[in-house]
Amino acid sequence: MMAERKVLVADDEIHIVHVVAIKLRNNGFQVVTAENGAKAFELACSEEPDIIVTDVQMPVMTGLELVAKLRQCDQTKDIPVIMLTARSFAIEDEQKQELQISECISKPFSPKELLKHIEDILYHESVMQEN
Repeated sequence: MMAERKVLVADDEIHIVHVVAIKLRNNGFQVVTAENGAKAFELACSEEPDIIVTDVQMPVMTGLELVAKLRQCDQTKDIPVIMLTARSFAIEDEQKQELQISECISKPFSPKELLKHIEDILYHESVMQEN
């Protein structure tokens, strides 16, 4: 059996964090949460999550600023990231590639859909590491 995988969820909308955390915990994940990008960066460094789910629009540090900072740090540069975006906010493909964003999911989203993306990305990562 795989060790419990850790997900960092960063969003300033508490209800979204709550719903996502419940869905992930019910599926065997350990969940760490942050209400802004700055806190998420601190937690990414101290908790070393397997994957990060972050909103784009947050106070203090946006999701994009968070990912840019993660990519500059040796300890966090390879952590896969899923971005949650409001429909009105699109991330350009070049930016997605440059920041190595694994997936962009539009809000509102289904927690079940998010869980599937997380599992697919983590499975892909583990297969890549074995090869």
